[in-house]
Amino acid sequence: MATYTHGHHSSVLRSHSSRDISNSAEYLRPHLTPSTRLLDVGAGPGSITVDFAGLVARVTATEIDENALALSRGLAESRGVANIDFSVEDVHALSFADDSFDVVHAHQVLQHVGDPVQALREMRRVTVPGGVVAARDADYAGFHWFPMLPELDRWLDLYRRAAQANGGEPDAGRRLLSWARAAGFVDVTATASTWCYANPEDRAWWGGMWADRILESALTRQLLDSGMATDAELRGISEAWHRWADDGDGWFLVPHGEIIARA
Repeated sequence: MATYTHGHHSSVLRSHSSRDISNSAEYLRPHLTPSTRLLDVGAGPGSITVDFAGLVARVTATEIDENALALSRGLAESRGVANIDFSVEDVHALSFADDSFDVVHAHQVLQHVGDPVQALREMRRVTVPGGVVAARDADYAGFHWFPMLPELDRWLDLYRRAAQANGGEPDAGRRLLSWARAAGFVDVTATASTWCYANPEDRAWWGGMWADRILESALTRQLLDSGMATDAELRGISEAWHRWADDGDGWFLVPHGEIIARA
């Protein structure tokens, strides 16, 4: 079982809570109907989960422990959404019976698990024949930005090293198709989509969020405790994020791989 690199600090949740179908799962929308039973693996703060609940019959949200699951549960309760069930699960060994769901979805999950191929096998097992297994993951080695600040090069190197040390694969986006094929899927459609931050508001949000995360999240503690980075170095990276956000020429691209795999 891999360790979740980001953790659940408020600076992380600020990012994850911004996600919805339109910016993170549009590739899956055509496969959702009012009768769909959907499993959302790794629901996080629940913003995508609650969005799904407005389009399908029922959603089951999973997380790795009760504390993590409480985030999506709380959002559903605050919005009065009643067609979501909640379950603590290990995606490598789901507790659900075979053929339990029409759609199984995972967003930014497979990059963090110890065995993504086994995870996809389990996702397939609980999906009805002909149903859909959908996954979307970022590809960190494909991140691009301008201006070319050396501190951000260092940030990316540190993040990728930390994620790999935790048993994850930060460059998951490019591997989704191969993982699905290794898991036994033969009908797989692979696509890609991006997040792009280039206007003042988006730069302030993205740069400010990472300026905080590099100083305050689980990643921070890992980098310091392991000796991968010093406190002074992380502060320099944080300052560089603010400089990038304040630069009128600032631009940042996050590529994602996506798969629609037929069970």
